[in-house]
Amino acid sequence: MTTPTTTTTTQPVDTKGLKGGSLGLVSSVVVGIASTAPAYSLAASLGFIVIGGTLVAGVHAPGIILLAFVPMYLIAVAYQELNKAEPDCGTTFTWASRAFGPITGWMGGWGIIVADVIVMANLASIAGSYSFTFVGSFGLPAVAALSSNVFWSTAAGIAWIVVMTYICYRGIEISARLQYFLLAFEVIILIFFAVFALVRVYSGNAESYSLTPSLDWLNPFTLGPGTIAPAMLTAIFIYWGWDTAVSINEETKDPEKTPGRAAIISTVLLLVTYVLVAVATIAFAGVGDQGIGLANADNALDVFSSVGPALFGGGAVGSILMALLGFSILTSASASTQTTILPTARTSLSMAVYKALPEQFARIHPKYLTPTWSTIGMGIVSVAFYLIFTLISVDLLSALIGSIGLMIAFYYGLTGFACVWYYRRTLFTSPRNFIMRGLFPLLGGLSLLGVFVYGVYAFAAPDWLTDADGKNITIIGIGAQAVVGIGGLLVGVVLMLLWRWRRPEFFRGETLVKRSDYVLAPGEGVVANFGLPDSGYFPTVVASDLSNLPTGAIAIDTETGKRVRGTRRTGVAPASPNVPTSPSDPSDSNERP
Repeated sequence: MTTPTTTTTTQPVDTKGLKGGSLGLVSSVVVGIASTAPAYSLAASLGFIVIGGTLVAGVHAPGIILLAFVPMYLIAVAYQELNKAEPDCGTTFTWASRAFGPITGWMGGWGIIVADVIVMANLASIAGSYSFTFVGSFGLPAVAALSSNVFWSTAAGIAWIVVMTYICYRGIEISARLQYFLLAFEVIILIFFAVFALVRVYSGNAESYSLTPSLDWLNPFTLGPGTIAPAMLTAIFIYWGWDTAVSINEETKDPEKTPGRAAIISTVLLLVTYVLVAVATIAFAGVGDQGIGLANADNALDVFSSVGPALFGGGAVGSILMALLGFSILTSASASTQTTILPTARTSLSMAVYKALPEQFARIHPKYLTPTWSTIGMGIVSVAFYLIFTLISVDLLSALIGSIGLMIAFYYGLTGFACVWYYRRTLFTSPRNFIMRGLFPLLGGLSLLGVFVYGVYAFAAPDWLTDADGKNITIIGIGAQAVVGIGGLLVGVVLMLLWRWRRPEFFRGETLVKRSDYVLAPGEGVVANFGLPDSGYFPTVVASDLSNLPTGAIAIDTETGKRVRGTRRTGVAPASPNVPTSPSDPSDSNERP
């Protein structure tokens, strides 16, 4: 469903119908951070980062986390720069289609969708299990025991998906309000956990195996590539999710600037939180392979549950603190379940608008102004995928983090390359453009490409991942993480080919309009930026011969940023030098190609 709107009295355009101007910078940052599920991500990933790959990363795990921040920041810059030109909720799908064509763009959009669907199974599993753990912590051991019961934990996980899907369906504002509470509680508990652990270490009241933090822990380069690359894939996973702040760009105030700023701020705040908690946890628990040591594979699936009892001790106070820690992981997983639905629904909405998916996914609720089919469809597919993986083997859920890392590296890296190619004609117009639109996105894309290639190679080994009994977790004899990751992309290729056969308009370039050489300069009621017809700010695309240029109006060359005017609408001539420039003119701001 599209809603007509107007940028001038004579120029009707279409929007997706989302509720624009609903979120500010703070709300966007909250959604971006909440999407990463900091407490859950650390609980489920820190142990795997410590264990590393061919060699144990050990105390250098914080250095791995710091190193993983670099490509995340570089790609966040790419998101920021691309969003300035086209604040479209399709993000990678839209930008990659513009830069490389419909096939690459479709696969970029599919990468977002399949990564979100896969992680929903893992999030639902954690949320379902921790629901019983939290309730059982109030003197109800029978309830706590249900956390390890596959049937009941799966049922609770499905319930969480249903509830969060409904909240996303009801509106973006209620979703953001809920995130304020969930994220605030989660961050407070994480900081308390870290401070409590460090106080015990530095006061000499820690354990015999505890360690004193050192700056050397932040240096990962003493490790070999066989340890850094797979550990990086896991570390990338804990940052993943900040791009939700950009996916909701059409619902934010100042959509050209706010989402990109929120993405950058989110990644920096996550870095500070993750390094602090990782250093504190390693300092208290150590990196041994016995007991609560973080190199103990038995602790990798949930380091906080392993470390918490020793850290907080027994008694009533210890039980309360453990309950709060468990609740923070529960709220983290449930909050991320909600914020994972948001970008997926908006990606499929944008794809449907351009007929890259069935048009039903473009429908918007007339009251709540949220995607209907896209939101509900995400919930249904997530439940189905969760049930299928649970029925095959619960152990397969542990393979999801690595496969998600492959997906993240794929579509984040693609976004970095798309930024470079999108702005290729104006990269050398200023030092800022070269760095922010060329160098940073290119380095981010190349680093993620390297991690992706090595990850596929490593994860494909049959003995890469084992279960509690030491048995290899494989699919058709290949490492499950590689099969799920690459298999997810191959499923996308098949679906794309089927849809291309049935509805070829998008793949012919008929629905995603090709880039124009000229757009109308700022004027009465017109914003001069080049974006898609539904990206929130609407340019007037001017024909190359200026035949549709209104009398007395000025056009802007999108390649050079210079103003041009028509000569009796039959030719092109430079605009007179005394024509005043607007602050939103690309020749001044350098914010658009």
